[in-house]
Amino acid sequence: MTLSTVHRPGRWAAAVLCLALAACASAPPPAPTVPALTDASPQQMVAAIRDAAGDGEGELAVQPLRDGRIEDLRERAAREEAAGDYAAAITSLDAALAVVPDAPGLLQERAELALLQGDLAESERLSQRAYALGPQVGPACRRHWATLEQIRLLQGDADGAAQARAQIGGCRVGVLDRF
Repeated sequence: MTLSTVHRPGRWAAAVLCLALAACASAPPPAPTVPALTDASPQQMVAAIRDAAGDGEGELAVQPLRDGRIEDLRERAAREEAAGDYAAAITSLDAALAVVPDAPGLLQERAELALLQGDLAESERLSQRAYALGPQVGPACRRHWATLEQIRLLQGDADGAAQARAQIGGCRVGVLDRF
């Protein structure tokens, strides 16, 4: 046996160790975190979103027809949310969305549940879709913009939150005079 044969395993171990260290050294640094601009709980944020919607009294409020096939799922989701079982509420709303995938009200409710679960990207995606498919005026419009405001606050984006907040007022359209 030669000397080079005896030391070969040590060389491999050293080479593997060097590669492992190089891999660690080349990992990108973690992205800097921006502190949230709110200390509200997710429940408080969703309450603020729903409060921003108001009751629609004295304004134009377009209410799409609700599909009777999903009302039981919607009601179940509301009960599950009230009980704090957000995962079950999400399952119920997802089942309703499987039946009526383009229902703006369902999409917005699902966006609020995503916010309760801390899934900001999903909350934003669903709320944007609800807005695009919905009336873009009235309480539904305000819920959308209030959702975006809360998301921006959590992301530490003061300008984005202010822009979303400014849009809430633009959702209020007075009732039309009838002749």
